[in-house]
Amino acid sequence: MNYKIEKWEREYLRDYAKKQLEISKLPVMQERIKRWYDHNENKKGKPMIIIELASFRDDVRIPLKTQSDFARNIESAIQNNIQVHELLDDDEVCPDFLTFGWDIEYKEFGFDIPVVKSKDSFGREIGFEYQYPIKDLETDFGMLKPFTYTVNKENSFNRIEAARDILGDILKVEMESGFHRWGNMISLKAVQLMSMERWMIAMIETPEAVHKLMDYITSNMLAYQHWLEDEELLTMNNGNYYAGAGSRGFTHELKMPEDGKVRLKDMWVNVNSQESTGISPSMYEEFVYPYIERIAKEYGMVYYGCCEAVHPIWDVCLKNLSNMRKVSISPWCDEQFMGERLRGTNIIYSRKPSPHFLGVGYDFDDDEYSKYMLNTLKAAKGCNLEIIFRDVYTLSGNPAKAKRAVRLLRELIDKYWE
Repeated sequence: MNYKIEKWEREYLRDYAKKQLEISKLPVMQERIKRWYDHNENKKGKPMIIIELASFRDDVRIPLKTQSDFARNIESAIQNNIQVHELLDDDEVCPDFLTFGWDIEYKEFGFDIPVVKSKDSFGREIGFEYQYPIKDLETDFGMLKPFTYTVNKENSFNRIEAARDILGDILKVEMESGFHRWGNMISLKAVQLMSMERWMIAMIETPEAVHKLMDYITSNMLAYQHWLEDEELLTMNNGNYYAGAGSRGFTHELKMPEDGKVRLKDMWVNVNSQESTGISPSMYEEFVYPYIERIAKEYGMVYYGCCEAVHPIWDVCLKNLSNMRKVSISPWCDEQFMGERLRGTNIIYSRKPSPHFLGVGYDFDDDEYSKYMLNTLKAAKGCNLEIIFRDVYTLSGNPAKAKRAVRLLRELIDKYWE
């Protein structure tokens, strides 16, 4: 990418960056930082609330003013940080920095898996289908090659320096590694290769082949992450960084090593297995859990889960997952059951409400929403609770619903949370 921008773009971005900095210095942001540290370190307080804006970004996006690609990337990042505060006013902390990722070429399996996408009535490519390369796991396994990866450090540093030259005296500009966010989805990779149906049937017909596949995926994922560590490409995520499925990483329990070389065990990681919802707890224990455990034990803190229900597998094995600090309590999860299991532990009850209250229809149903969220507050009584709204793909023309959902939830917390 060409990192040159026009003079007027530079001036505009600097003014825009000053607005983000101003928001980041508001007293409420400092209060939230303290609350997040206390929350993640299990010093009980009021539940934290997040609405993830990314999935409905198209509903609220303001047309960008800059023209060059690099300037537009920066403008978009700043706009996102400002909009979270102005449109949501949840418990996210507006950062006083911008981040850029490493320029890494990462290739899995030795080949690309074709994806066929389908547009909805709004033109969004949300629906998709993989063209699965493996038809028979035993005969086709040989097509799988070791993962390959290289980094262009020169280009990565040039991008960082270009951004710092534009606004580094206003906002800090940092490098951020990102594989720990959504990279460790082992069962997803299996399904991408052979389809959900073939994966599940193979567990019965060719169980050893499934173990061979899961080991191949896990071993290659770990090899890549150890390479990131060896190449000193890892960055700490123990502050105002995405950590887990929508949550934040604030904690003093994970510390930068004295030599400045970040290790996996100094970081948060996000793991899940949404694709295993359709198998029995005993099959999960046999075919999925051991491989997730291999990832989890490498890291300092673990966020487990996304949209899958965890209550069927909790007592069987999941409760023993190494370094688990948070677990996702999805709309399909037995809230009461998980409240009973998490009460008195150091594992945070990370609730994911149904997105339909925000996503379906123009009007917001205060009464039904309040009843629904009150059930969560009751089920999680005595637990350390955070509430994260994800997968809201549209606000159906009413952006005000998001801030209203936050306000009503805070009122319920003030009234009913002990």
